[in-house]
Formats: sequence, structure tokens, C-alpha cells
Amino acid sequence: MPSVLRNEDLKEMLESSKESLKLEAMKRIVGLIAKGKSASELFPAVVKNVASKNIELKKLVYVYLVRYAEEQQDLALLSISTFQRALKDPNQFIRASALRVLSSIRVPIIVPIMMLAIKEAAADLSPYVRKTSAHAIQKLYSLDPDQKEQLIEVIEKLLKDKSTLVAGSVVMAFEEVCPDRIDLIHKNYRKLCNLLVDVEEWGQVVIISMLTRYARTQFTSPWMEVRFDENKAFYDSDSEEKKDQTEAKPYVMDPDHRLLLRNTKPLLQSRNTAVVMAVAQLYWHLAPKHEVSIVTKSLVRLLRSHREVQYIVLQNIATMSIQRKGMFEPFIKSFYVRSTDATHIKTLKLEILTNLANEANISTILREFQTYVKSQDKAFAAATIQAIGRCATNISEVTDTCLNGLVLLLSNRDEAVVAESIVVIKKLLQTQPTQHGDIIKHMAKLFDNVTVPMARASILWLMGEYCEKVPKIAPDVLRKMAKTFTAEEDIVKLQTVNLAAKLYLTNSKQTKLLTQYILNLGKYDQNYDIRDRTRFIRQLIVPNEKSGALSKYARRILLAPKPAPVLESAFKDRDRYQLGTLSHSLNLKATGYQELPDWPAVAPDQSVRNVEIVEPQRIKADLFWVSNVHCPCVCTESGSESEEESSEDSEKTSSDSGKSSSGSEKSSSESESDQKKKKKTKKAQQKKNKPAADRYAEIPAVSGFGSFLPKLEFITIMISFFYDFFFFCQHCLFPQNDSKNPTFRTSGISLFHMSFQVTTSSFGPLKTYELLHHMTGKGLSAKYHFPRQPCLYQPSMVAVQLFFSQTKQISHPKCVSGSDNKKRLEPGASVTVSMGIDFSDSTQAANFQLCTKEDQFSVSIQPAVGELLMPSTMTEQDFCKEQGELLCDSNSVSRNETRCLTHRMFLLSCRFGGRTVSSRALVLLSLELSESSGALLTINTEKSVMASMLLRDLKQALAQA
Repeated sequence: MPSVLRNEDLKEMLESSKESLKLEAMKRIVGLIAKGKSASELFPAVVKNVASKNIELKKLVYVYLVRYAEEQQDLALLSISTFQRALKDPNQFIRASALRVLSSIRVPIIVPIMMLAIKEAAADLSPYVRKTSAHAIQKLYSLDPDQKEQLIEVIEKLLKDKSTLVAGSVVMAFEEVCPDRIDLIHKNYRKLCNLLVDVEEWGQVVIISMLTRYARTQFTSPWMEVRFDENKAFYDSDSEEKKDQTEAKPYVMDPDHRLLLRNTKPLLQSRNTAVVMAVAQLYWHLAPKHEVSIVTKSLVRLLRSHREVQYIVLQNIATMSIQRKGMFEPFIKSFYVRSTDATHIKTLKLEILTNLANEANISTILREFQTYVKSQDKAFAAATIQAIGRCATNISEVTDTCLNGLVLLLSNRDEAVVAESIVVIKKLLQTQPTQHGDIIKHMAKLFDNVTVPMARASILWLMGEYCEKVPKIAPDVLRKMAKTFTAEEDIVKLQTVNLAAKLYLTNSKQTKLLTQYILNLGKYDQNYDIRDRTRFIRQLIVPNEKSGALSKYARRILLAPKPAPVLESAFKDRDRYQLGTLSHSLNLKATGYQELPDWPAVAPDQSVRNVEIVEPQRIKADLFWVSNVHCPCVCTESGSESEEESSEDSEKTSSDSGKSSSGSEKSSSESESDQKKKKKTKKAQQKKNKPAADRYAEIPAVSGFGSFLPKLEFITIMISFFYDFFFFCQHCLFPQNDSKNPTFRTSGISLFHMSFQVTTSSFGPLKTYELLHHMTGKGLSAKYHFPRQPCLYQPSMVAVQLFFSQTKQISHPKCVSGSDNKKRLEPGASVTVSMGIDFSDSTQAANFQLCTKEDQFSVSIQPAVGELLMPSTMTEQDFCKEQGELLCDSNSVSRNETRCLTHRMFLLSCRFGGRTVSSRALVLLSLELSESSGALLTINTEKSVMASMLLRDLKQALAQA
């Protein structure tokens, strides 16, 4: 009854008009779900709030729908249109939640909708949404496996994603949908290896497991031994005869194989147990034998964790310790049993100690076992006795010591200990039956006190097997068993029949009547196994007309020598399963288990993992350098002119100073000078008719001596372009200032200041644009500019300020999407209005209407590409790092390029870094002006469209110059 009343209260709160009450109700409902209580009755009331504008409330509603969408499919289908609208929501969490709910509605009819949503989400700008789309892939595949081909295309696209948030999820989807498509991993293998350290812990486990299988198919085995030809000839003449014989080459590890091992090694320090276990199994299955011991300390560290973790880790260590004892011998004390350990933990530690036992440490281990035998835990004490038996079998030096210790345990008061000791002694006696007749006699004396069926059966088996060694005791034991035959357990009865048959064959005079009596009792026993065994034994040992020829071989059959049992570890064959898997833990093949592939004999082509490097878009123009110039204000139209003028001046000087020149020579020099002047005038006219962009592209680079000054006009254009369009954090490096040369400044940048400094965001002058002319607007004038500040309404919007002025009295102007405002704009007055526009990283114009009481004016705002960006302050190291990541997946290219640039002599080096306002995509620009390579502008962006827009605006700036 109280739960019904509670549900009614929650329904009233959900149907309330107050958002606070709805939010409180949803918090309570989600709390009930977290406690495991059912809240399915509230589904209709919750679904009504799926279209709420409150983001927090909508998130909680989606959490509820994910839980109950599959149970209430009919009601959930009514809200599909709402989920589809939510997939376009500006909030990434709402988009992701909507996709999660949509994929949780397991109705085949909406499969096309789910597929479309997954494809759109896979291309979303938010990595969180792309991660959710990877999760949805698995749900859709389980609902409709026929969509596999389309889902593989989405997986292939998501595998190229560079976000660490997406990597683990898409690899999990790959494992579920198409684990055999190894070709999809080739191009992304190195990227996954490099991203592995930064991926979330759950994703690390999935990626490591996948890469383990991948490596087993692409690399050769590192366990191959280097083999040499033993028959190799000593003399050269003999070796010539064996040229055809192929020699084994030493193993050389593939660089990609080493990359995987190197990048997973740091994860052994992870706080997550599953990650450490995943790396341990990777090294076990992939690393060379001498490197596997790297994981030992990390596995031992996990033994301090919870008992659930200890159980799994100890299982894997037990498997490892069978093949490679040396890994864990230094840490043998870590496997000593504690009094607080659970029984299953104690048993596993005992297993490992037995595997690690050798001649050097067996004395220490046996002392530990002596303590364990006295444990109050009977199951653990019995397991300890079995471990002692295994040690005695494996190490011949301590066989007698262990056997004597077990005989002493026969006098223990605990029946379970005595019974287990008898069973183990029976197995040990089979290894050396001739030397231990006294032990068999001692066990026969204890027979009356032993009540455990398995122990009694073991003594009877020993008496029958070695009846000739105890000819007086065995018949007496059979006599005692004849009295209690009907009251014994089945296993004891079977061994009694066997003992009677063996004694009949070896000592028929004393045991003939006892044997017939026991066979008669067994003939009418309730257990059919005993009845069948009795009939078989009678026909075998008692010859008659119907027994046939088989009775002749009765002694060979019953008294045949039997091989000694081999005491082995229960974990001996578990290495056929991959370590850390459920199949390994259960020792049987679980559903969904994938066999670990065998190493290939020859490694496949490693070039399939090579990734093409995408070069950044560059603008390069050669500059003209003026040598030996002391006045920075000198600026000529072209470098060729200044060269010709200087050469003419030198010629004139030389001609004036030459006193021995003739008149003919003077006339010829004057004609030559006239021709040069004509050529100079013609070239100047051609240069003038060309656009600026073409002129700068044709300027040659001339090196000189002394101080160098870049061409002033080009510098002015480039710097003004940056300040007009890119208001980023700037990093500038300039050459040493020469005291003889004056310092020239343009746009606030010192061209001859040496110290490198990181400055705060620098903003260029704000340009004002005309939105509405007063003639067109009937007296209303509107202008706007971009304040270049974060928008107050939404971070993804670009802030815009509008300035209205009026020559006559009108009502306050407003946008069609704005709120009503009844104020009036008096003549000569002006007003400033702030607004935000989401341009979606595009320079397309935003069209809207300005409305007054009488008129409507259609206007548009088109931003420059620089207005779509916001500054991002970063250090030089961060800039180079980000630039390297945008260049290619490997950082080596970025480092090489940076090293190359530092060796040049820069006259000007500017670096600008920012992000787009809408999608937060990174944009990096660097401008280097050097004496050798001229001007080099490098643009690195996450969006190629942004790069093309930057190039377009720069060309326009050069053309307008």
C-alpha cells in the first residue's frame, strides 16, 4: 500500500506545472531504479515530460526511458518523433541520450530510423555523441543482423576517429559485429597503440584484447629459438657442397610488434585490475619468454585487492606457474596462506606453492604445509595433503619424507585428514610398492577405525593389489568385510568383490568359501553395478562349462601390473584458453569465446599498416631582401629596379672617374644607358598592371650581407591580415636588435626584438559594417560589428553588436526572433543591441528581418572567417604538439619540421592558435619570414573547409593591396 501511495504522489508531481516539482519527482524515480525497485507504472507520466525544455529534467527522463523502453515499447514508440528532434539538440548530452533511448527500443519497425540516427551521430562534432553511436551499433546489430554491412561502414569510419573517448567503444562494436575483419585494423593499428595510454580504462581492456588477437595473425612467433646447422662444414670446400641447405635466421621482432609491447607496458601501473590483467595476458601470449617476467610484480600487487580479484588473478598465476616457475619464485612468500583468506583463495595459493616447489625451496614449503594440515578448514587440510602427495611425486628427493609424514597423519583424530592421507598414500605406494610392506600392514590395523568410504575402499584396493605381500592379513580383512558387506557403501562393496576375487586366485584354500559367500550377497544387491560386477567375477574366476576360454586369463586380468598414477595440477591444460577470459576461469569454452590464432609461419606484409601523411596547406612567396640598408623607410616598387639603379650608379661613378676613355666609348655607354632606361620603364609598367598576389609570387630571393629588412609592403599586408581576421594568442620570434639600425614598428609588433615571449590575447581594431543604410531604412540606420568576445547566450554563437540610429521618431526596431519592446527611438537618438548567431563554422550570410511598427527590412550579416574563431592561449611546446597531431598520426614529422625551422635564421616568426566558436575545432597558423626560404604560411586545421576559407580571405587581402 505505501508503494502505491508513493507512486500516486510522484504522478501528481510529474503532472504539475512547476519544473522544480517535476525535477524532484524524477530524482526520486531514478533513485528507486538505482535501488532495484520497479518504477514501470510511472512510464506514461514520465513520457509526457520527454519534450521538456529543462535540460536537467530531460536528462533524467532519458535515463528512465533507457531502463524501461524495452518493456514499454508501445508507449516508447509514441515518442520517437521527440527523440528524432532531440538528435538535433545543441546540447551534446541530449543528443547522446536521445540516441541511447532510440537504440533501446527493440522494435524491428524502427530499424531504418535507428540506422539513420547512428550514421548521423557517427559524424557528430561531439566525441561523446560519436561514442554513443558506437554503443548503439551493437544494439542494432543484435536486433537486426541483416544490417551488418552498413554497420561495418560506420565502424570503419569511427575507427579513424582520433578521439580517445571513441576508441574503446568502436573497438567493442568491432568485436561484436565483425571481429574477423582484420583489414579494418591495419590503418588504425599504430594510432590505437599510441592512443592506448589515454583511453578510458574500460576501453583499454577491449583494445588490448583485440590487439592481442591481431598481433597473433600479423607477426611471427617471438618464441622461436635461433637454430644453427650442427653439420656445418669446417672447411670452406665442404661448405660449398652444402650451399643449398638453408640455415635458420635469428629472430628479428617487427617494429609494430615492439610498438604494441612498449605502449602497453606503462599500463601495468594502472589502478584498474582488469587493465593490468589484460596487459599480463598480452605479454604472456605475445612477448618473448625473457620479457614476460615484467608482469610479475604487477600481478603480485593485485593480490592485495578484494577476494574476487584475488581469485581471478590467482587462477591466471596458477596457469603461468606451471610453465614458467622462475617468474614467481622470488615472490613465493606472497602466496603463503593467511588465516583470513577464504577457502577458494587458500586452495589456489596452495596450488601455486605446489607448482613452484623444487629442490631448493621444498623444505620451506613442506614446513608451511605442516601448518596448513592443522587448519580447522577441513577442505583446505585435505587439499594440503594432496599437495604433499604431488610434491612427493614430482621431487624424488623428498618422496620418503612425505610418505613418512603422511603415515604419521594416520593417527590424527580428524577422520577427514586420515581418509585423505590414506588415499594419497595409496597413490604413492604404487610408485614404490616393494619397499613399503610395513605401511600396508599399518593401514590394515587402522581399517576398523576408518569410516570414510573412499579411505576404506583405498585400503581394500591395496590389500587386493599387494595380497601376496600380506598373505596373513588380507584374508582376515576379507572376513571382516563379509560381516558388514550389506551395510557398506557401494564403492566399498565393489572393492570388497575385487579383493575376494584376487584372494580366490592367490589363496583359494583360505578364502574360497568367503568368496562364494560375498558373491552370493552381491548377486542380490540393490545396486545394479554391484550385481553386474558379481556375475562377471563369478564367471571369470569359477570355471564351469559355460565360462568358456576367458577363465584361463583370470589371473592376467585381475592381477595385471598397473601403472602408477600421475599427480598433476588441475590447471595443466587451461593454457589452451586465453588468459583472463571466462573460458579460462571455467575451464570450458564459454559462449562468444574466440580462439587465439596460431602464429603465422611467415609474417604478412607490414606495409598494410602504413598511413599516408596528409600535408598541410601552405602559401609560399619568395621575398626580396635589401642588403646594406640602414633606413627602414626605404620601400621601392620592385627589387629589380633597385638593383639596376645601384648598378647604374656604380657604372656612372666608374665612367666619370676613368680619364683615359675615348669619345666613342662615351657615346656607346650613353646609348646603352638609354636602352636600359627603356627596359626599366617597360618592366615597371608590366609590374604595375599585375595584381599584388601575382607580383609577390614572382619576386626573386636575393641574398646579401649585413642586416636584412623584409619588404615593407608584404609585411604590412600579412600583419594587418592577421590582426584583422585572427585575434589569437601570438608567439613571435625576432632577430637580435642592431644598435646601428633604427627599430621599425608596425601594428604594434617590434620587428627587431630578440626575446621570445608568450603574450596574452591581442585584438585587432574592430571594423564596423553597415547593415541598413538610412536611405533604404527610411531614416533608420543600422550598423554592426563583432566584439570578439564570448557570446552570453550560448558558447557556440558568435557575438554581434547592432547600432541603431534614427533621424525621425519610430518604434524601437527589433529582429523577428527577438522579444517585443514598446519603446520608441527618438530622432537623433541611438541604441545598441547585442545578439548571438550560430554560423556553424561557415561564412554564409545569416538572413533575418528588422521590423518597425510600419516597415520590415530584410538584412544579412556575413562574417569574415576570422570572426568564427576564438583565441586559444598555449605555450610553444603545446603549439608544436598540436600542430604535429594535425599533420599526421605520428609526432615524428612534427618534431622534424620544428627542428628544421629552428636552424633557419628568422626575421619574423608568428604563431597563432585558436578554436572555432561553433564546433571548437582547432585552427593553427604559423608565418615564418626567413632569409633563405622567403615567407611560409602554414595552416593546420581539423576542418579542411576552414583552411580553404582562410586561403580565400588571404588571397583577397593580397589582391586588394
